[in-house]
Amino acid sequence: MSPQPLTDRELAVMRAFGRMMLVVPRMLDADLQRDQRMSLSEYSVLRHLSESEGGAMRMSELATACDMSLSGMTRLAAKLESLGYLHRAPCETDRRGLVAVLSDAGLERLREAWPAHLESVRRRIFDHLGDLDLVALAQALEAMTSHGPAPCHSSAGDT
Repeated sequence: MSPQPLTDRELAVMRAFGRMMLVVPRMLDADLQRDQRMSLSEYSVLRHLSESEGGAMRMSELATACDMSLSGMTRLAAKLESLGYLHRAPCETDRRGLVAVLSDAGLERLREAWPAHLESVRRRIFDHLGDLDLVALAQALEAMTSHGPAPCHSSAGDT
């Protein structure tokens, strides 16, 4: 039995969703770069650290949460460390690993960038959703990723 072809509506949703997955992160990144001279990846690292226990995460977990390779995360952490936004230390439970620890300066930088990023997220995403049921949308999006890599450990309260 061959698969059922997509309806015109399903095809339209699939194409729009695919375009959204590519374009929206680029727009959010461009807005942060323009308004805060900060990349979306840098913002994501600081946000994940700020939401984690003690402001610290293993580098491998942080890479996964930010959808980056470990080598990419290592380079980005080195940049953020040079700016004083975090420091890296040996993991207490496994000396082979490193943890990234958010600094006070990093938390302050995140707080400084947050209003501009929030405005961008509202303008680029939520302003287009109208009266859509956000709970149902979040559940559907979570269900789509339930069989993929481990989810990001982020707070549902803010971006």
